[in-house]
Amino acid sequence: MELEVSPPNATMPPGTDTTREDGMVRQDVWEEIRRRHRQEGARIRQLAREFEMDRNTIRRCLRQGTWQRYARTVQAATILAPHEEFLRSRAPEVDYSARILFQEMVGQRGFKGSYDTIKNFVRPLRALRDAAQLTMTRFETPPGLQSQIDWGQARVHFQTRPVVQHFFVLTLGFSRRGFYDACPDERLPRLLEAHERAFEHFGGHTREHLYDRPRTICAGVEGGKVRWNQTFKAFADYWGFEPRLCAAYRARTKGKVESGVKYVKRNFLPGRRFVDQRDFDEQLREWNATIADVRIHGTTHERPVDRFVVEQPHLLQTAGQPSFLHETAVDRIVADDYLVSYQTNRYSVPFQLIGRTVSVRPREQRLEISHGGTLVAFHPLLDGKHNVRILPEHGPGAAARNARQLRSTPLPVAHDAVGHPPVEIRDLAVYDTLLVTGMEVAS
Repeated sequence: MELEVSPPNATMPPGTDTTREDGMVRQDVWEEIRRRHRQEGARIRQLAREFEMDRNTIRRCLRQGTWQRYARTVQAATILAPHEEFLRSRAPEVDYSARILFQEMVGQRGFKGSYDTIKNFVRPLRALRDAAQLTMTRFETPPGLQSQIDWGQARVHFQTRPVVQHFFVLTLGFSRRGFYDACPDERLPRLLEAHERAFEHFGGHTREHLYDRPRTICAGVEGGKVRWNQTFKAFADYWGFEPRLCAAYRARTKGKVESGVKYVKRNFLPGRRFVDQRDFDEQLREWNATIADVRIHGTTHERPVDRFVVEQPHLLQTAGQPSFLHETAVDRIVADDYLVSYQTNRYSVPFQLIGRTVSVRPREQRLEISHGGTLVAFHPLLDGKHNVRILPEHGPGAAARNARQLRSTPLPVAHDAVGHPPVEIRDLAVYDTLLVTGMEVAS
């Protein structure tokens, strides 16, 4: 978790509001301008640039013999007096929105003044907030403490076919070493698979993982308590890391990984050509190892792969721990082609289960599929991605043939007058079976 503090002896940062609500220069700024000009010989142009003021304003400060105090109108001071404490405490809670404060003042506190009165009151409060943010100094995340995770998207072309690629990016907070993985979508199964590939890539993971608020991870926060997706929470507990969320409307706290997403789009994609998904994945892995890992990082001024040498011993080691997906059954709805998907590959089940929910569980080197607690199919686990395995006995043709064979009695084979046996008449379902068998061999 990043900590932010104001540095000692902080001078006035750029962007600080140096004027009062009527445009007058604050006394401390007025005195500093005159001191710089008198003692250090600072020129008007230099002072205007440093204090972000018009040169005529600087000249006016230098001509004035004494600073003039701004006096708020009696009417504004009087009408806001009963509400100042409320406004000061409420303003940070609504992100210093004068419009929201005005609505609440009118609706809840019977305020009779104008919107401009509230806006003028809030302006210096917001300026102080902005100045405090500008003077914050970021402390680096300790080794092994936190990773940041996010998704990015981009449209690429496989030869002439446009494809939308989803990028999973996991960035280690200390070393800034990143893992980049292309996925067909951003659904929960892809998210969990990409995490495990990242763990394998680094040989471990950090104790905390920082996320934005995607629905695959949580359903929001109620009463200060996060409503985690149960499968994702089980995944986090299985691997032993603590998931954390960015504060609402403060995605900037996840800046490391967001920079990683931009880096992929700006450094990896431009000018490249891809044949297919395998070619894309191979180029991404090569770029990750030869470019991203060994560049001089703009913030740390070191190579991520060098800082990773320091961070790696602090990671929670994952070697030897089986995949969460291989240890946990997942539910799938049987598609119209009586196939179920598991880790991008598809497997057949009896066609009678179309539209039903089945439980898919890997066991060693085979995949077991159950319905209602009964094993209905099993297959060897397929290697690679986007492969298909179909068993002929799962199709409707095989079921119809088996039913006919059970109901019928075989007739004795008769020969014609010349002594030739009759030509065999086959049911069309046989050809369905042959077609399905050919698809299985091709896959």
